[in-house]
Amino acid sequence: MVYDPNWAKVDINRVPDIRVPPPGPRSQEMHGRASRLMKGYSSQVRLFPVTFESGHGVTLRDVDGNTYLDFSSGIYVTGLGHCHPKVTEAVQKAAGQLMNAHDFTTPIKMRLLEKLEEIAMGEGEKKLNGMQFYDSGTTAVEAGLRVMRAATGRFEFISFHRDFHGKTMGAVGLAPLDSSQGLRAPGFFLAPRGNCYRCAFHQTYPQCNLMCVDYLRTVIKEETSGRVAGIVLEPIQGWGGSVVPPDGWIQGIRALCDEFGILLMADEVLTCMARTGKMFAMEHWNTVPDVMTLGKGFGNGFPVTAMLVGEKYKEAIEKISASTSYGGNPMACAAALASIEVIEEEHLCERSAHLGKILLKRMKEMEAIYPIIGEVRGLGCLLGIELVKDKSTREPFEEAGRLVYQKAFRKGLAWIPAGHILRMSPPMIMEDEVALKGLAIIEESIYETQRELGYS
Repeated sequence: MVYDPNWAKVDINRVPDIRVPPPGPRSQEMHGRASRLMKGYSSQVRLFPVTFESGHGVTLRDVDGNTYLDFSSGIYVTGLGHCHPKVTEAVQKAAGQLMNAHDFTTPIKMRLLEKLEEIAMGEGEKKLNGMQFYDSGTTAVEAGLRVMRAATGRFEFISFHRDFHGKTMGAVGLAPLDSSQGLRAPGFFLAPRGNCYRCAFHQTYPQCNLMCVDYLRTVIKEETSGRVAGIVLEPIQGWGGSVVPPDGWIQGIRALCDEFGILLMADEVLTCMARTGKMFAMEHWNTVPDVMTLGKGFGNGFPVTAMLVGEKYKEAIEKISASTSYGGNPMACAAALASIEVIEEEHLCERSAHLGKILLKRMKEMEAIYPIIGEVRGLGCLLGIELVKDKSTREPFEEAGRLVYQKAFRKGLAWIPAGHILRMSPPMIMEDEVALKGLAIIEESIYETQRELGYS
């Protein structure tokens, strides 16, 4: 397909374009009707219940005629921009030919499998070339857990504080629980993550010698029965606030897994497909996991995810009844294949890394200026700002997080809250000056919030 390379360009003087103070009357009316029936909305929606009707490139439009600059990519999903013409055409073509054939082979599935093998990490027995497709990140994670149990004959798992892996029983067991969810399933254990800004051991990197990695030995010895099948991690935290681990943390966990015969699973549902400046975030640390999950940007908005397993263990997939009703359907495979091709053809790994550098540079300048900014961080187009009441105590400032999020949204920036942490994931196709304008809206909202809350 040949399409206009300028298809997603915007007039920086006309975006955002807020014509009716949002959420506008039509948004409120429609959301009111929907919320009478639908329950369990995300914090994004609860804090700003706007009703969107369309998206194009780096913008979103609501039913009241307002146009927003998108700094969320549909919560880390549409990294290629909304309705990328190549992905759209691929899905439309597939939908007109064959929508579903269970897990039978189709030509488009064959092509996607071979493309994934081409780009997957690892060599030899470590090559991630055992594959299965799903329709949600959670399902892929659950499959990964079952594969690790089948491959090792063990049944316990270790994961990390504030990592997020999904919303079904096994995936929830890998993450923080609240009282409504009851007890964690037996065999699931959590350990402190490598988060230098909020070190659980009150150490300073690199003098700490990565105590957080060494502590895993204590977890294995004192908390588990010694039958650990896998250690599961997000290479970079998403929900937890775009937390990038210190160098050596992931490599240290890989070495510890090898020492104890434990499998390592990298949950890349959020971080894959150039989001961090690499096709897979684990490439930043040159570390190959035994199991990897893909999602979100994998299909640029179409619900398609995958589980990849190393050559050494891939036959374990045969033991877990791995297929699903919708996983790997022709439309999903078409979306995923087209998305990978766009990333390669438009050099979006390099583009994501570049955009991240210029945004993080400006964010560092903001950190030095504003007293409520505790830390800024990120890689590529996966960025975060942590707000605190005091830079010395680092007490989380959730009220400020809520206010900044809402103020920026009213100014026309669609983005992602997480309590006192502001999360950003602009589409990787966004132009430099447009991205910096979005960040300027955030900065203006931080300034206004500080004054409102009595900070000079």
